[in-house]
Amino acid sequence: MLLKPAVIFGAPDVLVISADVTKVGESKHFINETVNHFGGSSVYWFNPCIKPIQLILMIHHSWRSFQETNFWGSVYSTHFAIPHLKASRGKIIVTASSGAWLPVPRMAFYSASKAAVLSFFETLRVELGGDIGITIVTPGLTESELTKGKILSKDGKMVQISAVPVTSADRCAKAIIDSARRGDKYLTVPSWMRVTILWKVFLPEVLEWCNRMLLVAGPERPPTEAPSKKFLDLTGLQKVMYPPSIQ
Repeated sequence: MLLKPAVIFGAPDVLVISADVTKVGESKHFINETVNHFGGSSVYWFNPCIKPIQLILMIHHSWRSFQETNFWGSVYSTHFAIPHLKASRGKIIVTASSGAWLPVPRMAFYSASKAAVLSFFETLRVELGGDIGITIVTPGLTESELTKGKILSKDGKMVQISAVPVTSADRCAKAIIDSARRGDKYLTVPSWMRVTILWKVFLPEVLEWCNRMLLVAGPERPPTEAPSKKFLDLTGLQKVMYPPSIQ
């Protein structure tokens, strides 16, 4: 996976580095290059991610790559960044996912990797005490290349199958920056997604039943036939629930 830091509008200096975050040496290299270029570091935002969208029985290859990128990509980079962040008493922002606690069909490997990320950084926070601030972000569906290409139809068109609102990238980014500045330990965006933790704890059977009924069309049927997709098509709610870029 190639990791390229995002260019922030108005930033006086931006360094772009290509690196494979699944390799220890390359992770160490891009951290060192960043520190050498800027003369130190106070904030690191980790978001390595690949997202397979298939039923478990339909995935026949690259199982390890999901965990190597999503989990180990954050672990390696964090390991080499910690000494620099301790020196500056800096911050870590890490993007996990609400999928870390939600049993969403076709996202088993993705959700498992994000659950590992969540657990790792919670434990790291305990070990570091107050030396480094850690904000763990658990977004719901957010406008990105992943949601834009969630499912491809046979004619190459992007198809959304979830009846869950999608947050715009701008809104999500602003919320993350504001949360890190406040020193929050957790951020779930959009905020209404927090209620799903209660569903998971108190109504797990209902949550599983709803996800299966709405999101699984069946092993022999395409995901575009899932009830949630048909619901969106019939009601036209996609225009309200999704940003214009992915409608």
